[in-house]
Amino acid sequence: MGKDSEILAWIENVFEFRFPEEELAVCALTHKSFANESINDVSHNERLEFLGDAVLSLIVCSSLFSQEPILDEGGMTRARAEIVSEASLAVIARRIGLGDRLRLGRGEELTGGREKDSLLADCVEAILGAIFLCGGYTEVERVVCRLFQKELADAALRKSDLDSKTELQELLQARYGKLPEYSLVDVQGPDHARHYHIAVRFAGEIIGEGKGRSKKKAEQVAATAALQKLQCL
Repeated sequence: MGKDSEILAWIENVFEFRFPEEELAVCALTHKSFANESINDVSHNERLEFLGDAVLSLIVCSSLFSQEPILDEGGMTRARAEIVSEASLAVIARRIGLGDRLRLGRGEELTGGREKDSLLADCVEAILGAIFLCGGYTEVERVVCRLFQKELADAALRKSDLDSKTELQELLQARYGKLPEYSLVDVQGPDHARHYHIAVRFAGEIIGEGKGRSKKKAEQVAATAALQKLQCL
C-alpha cells in the first residue's frame, strides 16, 4: 500500500467517511510547506480549510440552537467561539492522532509543525471541507456531531458563569457589533453609606437602570435589567 493510500485508509477509518477518490483526502493533510518544497505540482489544504471553517461554524451553531438546555444568543456565541477555537480543534486533532499524518515540508517538520495548534486546527477544518465537497452537508454534519460530541455536550450543559455586564456586552456585540455604555445618574447618602444610580445606554437609548451600594453593583443591576428587556424584544 502506498503512502497516499495509507493516508486515505486512516482518514476513512477515523472520520467514518469513504472518499470517492484519494486526492482530496490527501490534499486535506498537505500543508503549504510540503507543496512548496515538492518538485511536483502538489495542492495544499488552505482552500479546503477556508471551506471547512465555514461549514463547521454553521453545524456547531445549528447544533447549539437545537440542544437542551436552551442557550440564549450570548451563550451560543460563547459556546461556538469555544468549540471552533484553534485550541479546541487542536485538542480534537491530538485525540485522533492527526499530527502523525500531516504532510509537512522539511522546514516545518524541523520546527515542530506536527505539534503546532494552528497546523492541527487548520487540518481538521480542511478535512471537514473535503468531506463536505464529497458527501454534502448531511455527511459532514454527521461527522462533526460525532467528532465534537464531547465539546457540544459540555457547551449545552455548562451553566454560564459570566456576570450580567459581560453577558450584556457579548449579546450586543453579537447582535449589533457595538458595546453598551454606563453612566452615573445620581449618588445619594452620606460618605459611609452611598447609593449609586447607574443607567446603561445603547445607541443613545437607556436600556436598563440599577441602584446599589457601589458603582459596580449598580452597573450589574442595570445590566441585568437590560438583559431582561432585550429578551422580551
